[in-house]
Amino acid sequence: MQVLPNQRDDAAAFSEEEQGNQLFPVFIKLNKLRTLLIGAGNIGLEKLTAIVNNSQQAKITIVAEVVSSEVYALIANYPQIKVKQKSFDVSDLENIDIVFAATNNKILNEEIRVVTHEKGLLINVADKPDLCDFYLGSIVQKGDLKIAISTNGKSPTIAKRLKQILNEGIPAELDETLQNMNALRQTLNGDFSAKVKKLNKVTQSLINPKKRFPERYIKWLIWVAAILLIGSIGFTLWNTEPEFQSFLINIDPLFYWFLGAGFLFALIDGAIGMSYGVTTASFSLAMGLPPASASMAIHISEVMSNGIAGWMHYRMGNVNWKLFRILIIPAIVGAVMGAYILSSLEHYSSYVKPIVGVYTLILGAIILMKAFNIKRKKADQKIKKIGLLGFFGGFIDAAFGGGWGSIVLSTLIAGGRHPLFSLGTVKISRFFIATLSSLTFFTMLGGKHWEAVVGLIIGSAIASPIAARVSNKISAKTIMVAVGIIVMLVSLRSVILFILKLIW
Repeated sequence: MQVLPNQRDDAAAFSEEEQGNQLFPVFIKLNKLRTLLIGAGNIGLEKLTAIVNNSQQAKITIVAEVVSSEVYALIANYPQIKVKQKSFDVSDLENIDIVFAATNNKILNEEIRVVTHEKGLLINVADKPDLCDFYLGSIVQKGDLKIAISTNGKSPTIAKRLKQILNEGIPAELDETLQNMNALRQTLNGDFSAKVKKLNKVTQSLINPKKRFPERYIKWLIWVAAILLIGSIGFTLWNTEPEFQSFLINIDPLFYWFLGAGFLFALIDGAIGMSYGVTTASFSLAMGLPPASASMAIHISEVMSNGIAGWMHYRMGNVNWKLFRILIIPAIVGAVMGAYILSSLEHYSSYVKPIVGVYTLILGAIILMKAFNIKRKKADQKIKKIGLLGFFGGFIDAAFGGGWGSIVLSTLIAGGRHPLFSLGTVKISRFFIATLSSLTFFTMLGGKHWEAVVGLIIGSAIASPIAARVSNKISAKTIMVAVGIIVMLVSLRSVILFILKLIW
């Protein structure tokens, strides 16, 4: 078969048009245009939802023979949207700027496209990329920041997956940064060169350590506080507690058990961002420590490990300082109160121990449930009462030997906070909570069970620098399942032993 020259030209043009992504990205002000949506069934509802989610003030006229109840429910909140319940005709295109064809009639959709082009209008035809003048891409929005994703109609699934990744990866706080930059932009005067110089001067302070926010001192604060706390406790015990001197000279084998436990539990905590307190509390109770002494050992060991972890998160830029300032004071107050109350009940440890066992049993069940529900539905709104959350988390953590990460971190993430920034903020807050609650425990109890305390301190401190890398090597779900089961078994053992003791 002979191909005529004009046929070859048409084929070449078609082939050239199909090569690569020829789409030109634009952002349309639908609130300034007149939009026509043809069809009001399931397909029309999908298009309408996409439009109003991105442009709440869009002026839309809907033409359809049948209008679903879901469409009526949606437009009830948008008085500027009008409905014409009738068949489409060419007159519907008068005074219209852009058209969406969303009927389930393919022939009708093609006819609408023809007459729309005759009017010189742009059209989007549902599920027909070859008939569209433009596509509706997947949208990622964080306040005023909006990102559109297109695969040139090749794979909507990939576009949706990229949307999910970006939604999870871009913090909501970025919109606050955007607003601040806009406010800064409004203060700039002069020509373009003057504005650039002033902007460079302002932004330079963000990376110049000499001009940064006082959070730059957090490194020294962490190390000085940790050294002073551990040094003062060690000095006091050396001079007042013969048992402590004896411990340093003749190391109890129990020390090595707690050394290994501190290392292992700190690694687990680094992988999933929680559970150091609850796992260590369960282990300590199983090894015979009273609840108050166990909590003291846990919190003193956490001074160093959380100081190191918090510093690493600070260096990686994972700390939300605004969240930190709201969280820290109530958390410290709650932790000191919890430590004081638990220390006051040290003489009743035989009764407090099963209560703590029940608590850790519940936390183990919560961790286990979270392991099978990692991809939960994202919350629509962030949690608002952060101060109350901090107080409750700090109190429970000190009074029961753990739970700060399980309670506070989980709640922040469930409330819509970014996981990475939540983890960094919770970790660095934990340092201050551990420091103040440790001082409270030590003041109330003095030196007890130092084989456990020193073992946990050294073990967790060794694990802290490498704990952040564990999450990249081991499945978080696997670890959470193992932790949940172990904690529940150990806690259940404590509760059963108490019940048997009462019976016999």
